[in-house]
Amino acid sequence: MRPFVLLVAGVAALGGLLFGYDTGVISGAMLFIAHDFHLPLHMQEFVVSVVLIGAMLGAITAGASADHFGRRATLVCAGVIFGIGAIGSAVAPSPIVLIFARFVVGIAIGLSSVVSPLYISEVAPSKVRGGLVSLYQFAITIGILAAFIVDYVLAHDGSWRWMLGLAIVPSLLLLIGMIAMPESPRYLFKIGRDQEAQDELQRIHDGDGWKIEEETIRSALMQRQGASTEIFAPSVRGALFLGIALAVLQQITGINSVIYYGPRIFAATGVSGAEAAILATALVGAVNVLATLIAIFFADRIGRKPLLYAGLGCMGVGLLSLAYVFAQPGAALSGLALGSLMLYVGCFAFSLGPIVWLLISEIYPLRVRGIGMSLATLANWLANFVVSLYFLTMLHGLGGPVTFSIYAAMCVITMIVVARFVPETKHELLESISGGPAGG
Repeated sequence: MRPFVLLVAGVAALGGLLFGYDTGVISGAMLFIAHDFHLPLHMQEFVVSVVLIGAMLGAITAGASADHFGRRATLVCAGVIFGIGAIGSAVAPSPIVLIFARFVVGIAIGLSSVVSPLYISEVAPSKVRGGLVSLYQFAITIGILAAFIVDYVLAHDGSWRWMLGLAIVPSLLLLIGMIAMPESPRYLFKIGRDQEAQDELQRIHDGDGWKIEEETIRSALMQRQGASTEIFAPSVRGALFLGIALAVLQQITGINSVIYYGPRIFAATGVSGAEAAILATALVGAVNVLATLIAIFFADRIGRKPLLYAGLGCMGVGLLSLAYVFAQPGAALSGLALGSLMLYVGCFAFSLGPIVWLLISEIYPLRVRGIGMSLATLANWLANFVVSLYFLTMLHGLGGPVTFSIYAAMCVITMIVVARFVPETKHELLESISGGPAGG
C-alpha cells in the first residue's frame, strides 16, 4: 500500500472524529447540563437524542450531495457545519438553543457517516480496503476516548460548555484535511473526468493494477444509469435490505446506550461520584480504541464474517454479565461491571462497529452507491435515536437485568443474519461484490 493511499484514507476517516467526539462528550456533559438547566428525565433524553434527528437529515441528503457535488466537497461541508453547531452548543443560553445547536451538529455527523466510509472504500485497493475503511471506526473510537478524557479533566468544576466547545477541533481537522485531498476516482469517472480519474488510480495502485480497476469501473458505469428509485430495483433490493438490516442491528445490540450513558451505568452499579464514573467510562473508551486495531489488521486477512461471529458471541457474554451485575447491585460488583463493559465494547470495536460500516460501503453498485449508503445510514441513525431516547426509560421501567438481556438476544439474532445473508467481501473488487444472500 502506498503512503498516499493511507494518507487519503486517514484524512477522510477524520469524519469519524465528529461522530466519536460528540457521542462520547455528551455522556459526561449531561451530568452537569441536567443540573444547570434543571432538566427532567425526558428532556435529558431529548438533548442527547436530538443530534440523531439531525444525523438522519444529514444521512438522507448525503448520498445526493456526494453524487452531485462530490465526496470531497461534502466532507468539507460537514466540517463547516459541525464547527457551527459546536460553537452554538458551547454558548447556548437555554435548553432550546442547545437542542437546536445539537441538531446542527447532527447534520454534520450524518453527512460524514455516509461519505467518509464511501470515499475511503472508493480510493482503497481491494486487498487493503477492509483495514482502510476500518480507520473510520478507529477515528470514532479516538473521538470517543478524547471526549471521555476531556469530560474527566473538566468534570471537577462542571465545565460542560468547554466540553462541547472543544468539538471545534475535529471539525477543523476534517475541514483543513479534506481541502487538500483528491476526489474519488470512481466519482470522477462517473462525471466524465476520465483523465483525472486515471491519474488518481495510478497514484493509488502499484504497477498496472489501476488498469484492472478502471475496466471494472467502466463496465459498472456502462450499465443503465437510472434515477434514485433504481435502488428499489430487483437486482439491488437484496443489497438495500441487507444494508438496512446490518445498520439497525448495529444499534439495537445496545452500543450507544453504553457510550451515551456510561457514567450513569457505572453509578447504578456502585461507582460513586461523577469523576469516578467518567474515569471508568474512559477506561472502556481506551479498550474501544485498542480493540478496533484488530479489525484494521485482520479484516483483510481472515475476513469480515469470522470477526463478526467472534465479536457478537463475546458481546452477548458481556451483556449477560452486566445483566447479572444489575440483578445484584453493589460496590462489590462494580469491578465486574467494568470488566463486562470492557468485554462488550472491545468486542463490538473489532466486529459490529467497523465491519458494518465496511460492508455497507461495499455491497451497493456504483450507480446507486450514494443513495444506498444514505438509506442504510439513515436506518442506523433512526435505530440509534430510538435506542438512546428510550434507554433510560427501559432501564428504570424494565430494570437492568431485562434491558441488557434484550441486547444480548439481539446479538444472537445478528449472528443468524450474518450467517444467512452476509457475503464475504474480503479481497473482492467493489464492482464484483453482490449484496445477496451469503455464499460462504
